[in-house]
Amino acid sequence: MQRIPKNFTPVPYAYHQEIELVIDTLTNLGVGLGRVNGWVVMVPMALPGEKIRARVWRNKANYSDADLVEVLEKSPERIEPRCALFGKCGGCQYQHMTYQAQLYWKRRHVQELVTRLAKLEVEVEPTMASPLEFGYRSKITPHYEPTCDGRPMAIGFLGMATRATIDVKECPIASEAINAALPAQREKVLVKERAGLLKNGGTMLLRDTGLGIETDMSAVAETAVGSLKFKFPAGEFFQNNEHILPTLLDYVISQAAAPDLEFLVDAYCGAGSFALWASAKFKRVAGVEINERSIALANANASLNGIQNCAFISGSAEAIFSKVDFDAKKSAVVIDPPRAGCDKVFLDQLVKFAPARVVYVSCSPDTQARDLRYLADNGFKVLRVQPFDLFPQTRHIESVVTIVPNPV
Repeated sequence: MQRIPKNFTPVPYAYHQEIELVIDTLTNLGVGLGRVNGWVVMVPMALPGEKIRARVWRNKANYSDADLVEVLEKSPERIEPRCALFGKCGGCQYQHMTYQAQLYWKRRHVQELVTRLAKLEVEVEPTMASPLEFGYRSKITPHYEPTCDGRPMAIGFLGMATRATIDVKECPIASEAINAALPAQREKVLVKERAGLLKNGGTMLLRDTGLGIETDMSAVAETAVGSLKFKFPAGEFFQNNEHILPTLLDYVISQAAAPDLEFLVDAYCGAGSFALWASAKFKRVAGVEINERSIALANANASLNGIQNCAFISGSAEAIFSKVDFDAKKSAVVIDPPRAGCDKVFLDQLVKFAPARVVYVSCSPDTQARDLRYLADNGFKVLRVQPFDLFPQTRHIESVVTIVPNPV
């Protein structure tokens, strides 16, 4: 890695100036990063170790953005993308990279966050691979905007380098059932557009439940995961890679279920997936959630599966553990918060509850690392960090962290 000379004064490049550089690394956004005389240049689609030619299109205060023009010396990890829209559609960032390289860089990005942001000396485990590299997504939500200039309307996803919608007629990371249903759903929208009936844009839903394709955002979908059945709002969150989901659930519960623990609290329980999966490992399980509809569905899921030792409780954000009567010293807590992570109000309650074990599941390792730093400063230590690749071909990664009280 090049060092910036002490007397170096950055001079941004001219608009559309072409430069040659070697890519040093990937950012956690999946963008290649290289330097020219110490000046950082960001180049999507470029891989570490490659010598490239790039065209600068924007200068920022301390770096330039550039488009890849030509790969002069190719990385051995570069492969041909499966999707013809790769590089235009913003849904995938890694289709040009071998799957083993994807797993390596995802682990490395989690490690960088744990080390740099959480300031912890913990070795991150190798990324757990998805059973399917393509065709794994059980939900897609293409969107559209009516056109006013006579051009065909695009139905799909935002572009990689633009806010414009890229027309997507088939998505290789979506399930076969979704791709089979997509043309008919697109045609329904296009018929309305051709008839002049579309005044506003919208979003389509295609949710593969394993029993069929659900397209109604307000419907309650049902799917099977392992031996359990789950009902959940079709348009809301439920893990979209059900091929690796049983492995993820097994791992999370194995980390929570220490021999001397009797109770489990699922603190962001949603429709109850972690709580119900854990029911055979604990004497009693409590799922806590501020969303009343999720609580109703979680209770329905317990009944659907004949599980009697799970109770689902509606708790306020300010008193999430107030209705939990478990002995904290015999309790584990599973947390799977939204992408924004845990707020300080929740973390303070978790520290006060002082469980014997915490398993923190996150789709956003940066906010997770921030929260780990807070927990490390307030009586806890990290035992293990395990990434899971729920989203092959993309930069996204799920991180599972096992946390215990730090002995004085």
